[in-house]
Amino acid sequence: MSAAGPPQGANASLGGSAGHAVTSVGALSQSEFGKVAVLMGGASAEREVSLMSGRGVLKALLSRGVDAHAFDPSERALDELKREGFARCFIALHGRFGEDGTVQGALELLGIPYTGSGVMASAISMDKVMTKRIWRFEGLSTPAWAQVSSAAQTHAAFAELGAPMIVKPAREGSSIGFTKVLSADQCDAAYALAAQHDVEVLCEQFIAGDEVTCPVLGPADAPQALPLIRIVAPDGNYDYQNKYFTDVTQYLVPAGLPAGEEEAIAELVCRAYQVLRCRGWARADVMIDAITRTPYLLEINTSPGMTGHSLVPMSAKAAGTSYEELCVQLLRSATLDARSIP
Repeated sequence: MSAAGPPQGANASLGGSAGHAVTSVGALSQSEFGKVAVLMGGASAEREVSLMSGRGVLKALLSRGVDAHAFDPSERALDELKREGFARCFIALHGRFGEDGTVQGALELLGIPYTGSGVMASAISMDKVMTKRIWRFEGLSTPAWAQVSSAAQTHAAFAELGAPMIVKPAREGSSIGFTKVLSADQCDAAYALAAQHDVEVLCEQFIAGDEVTCPVLGPADAPQALPLIRIVAPDGNYDYQNKYFTDVTQYLVPAGLPAGEEEAIAELVCRAYQVLRCRGWARADVMIDAITRTPYLLEINTSPGMTGHSLVPMSAKAAGTSYEELCVQLLRSATLDARSIP
């Protein structure tokens, strides 16, 4: 079990901008982007959600005159992108082999610009333990944690972190393999469930309070936060089902937080985005301690969902940007790591 010390303070110097990014998108010609592949599906545990995201993005791009085509990397070799003349890719893949740097690395080798973060930022952000280590080093607040590799270590983490404790795979999303542990007798099952999805398992201090999410757009050196969304799930259970397949979760935007809190959290999230060298877009999840009102960074998603229940389009709409405009704006930001090398 790797120790992880107490949570770090949120009063570090913060960069970025809490201003809401809104870009107007007019009529497009197909020549602006060339032939575009919307990468969707894939082989991860989030395949079903990725297909929903990809279909939405594809429909939006086609409605704006973009020469866009569906492309499922689990069914076709990526080198077909080059052979078929695709000029850029919109990555609507979620989870492993989609937002963990692997597809990004392949597209770098193929020389095809893509949406979202580059290879390193994607790989680090997918790994919750590595992400938390960097945030902690940079003085950004994140809940205390322990990385475990056995049920016995999970019990030890519970004794250290207390109840409730969150147990989840280190490299999965959408609450897959997630357990909120309330008593020690749940540790064995919680570890077994998380270990089904990853050899690296994260035990994390639970922060009781408001749950919010903050999307960010733009390059690492000039991130722009979109409006925060406060998430109110049944009994606080914002699981896979309540995220994508029910209508019982409430999404509040404006978030209705006390004066100054939204701006402070947006600045914190922009700084979290910067230190990981994210680009294009991302969405960070934050818990606000109910007593101290301290915000704690949980994780960052560098290929957020674009389904009917997804939060980035919801936040963008609150800022005056339609789903279609958002998709075109993201496609326009497609680039390569190699382009930043002198």
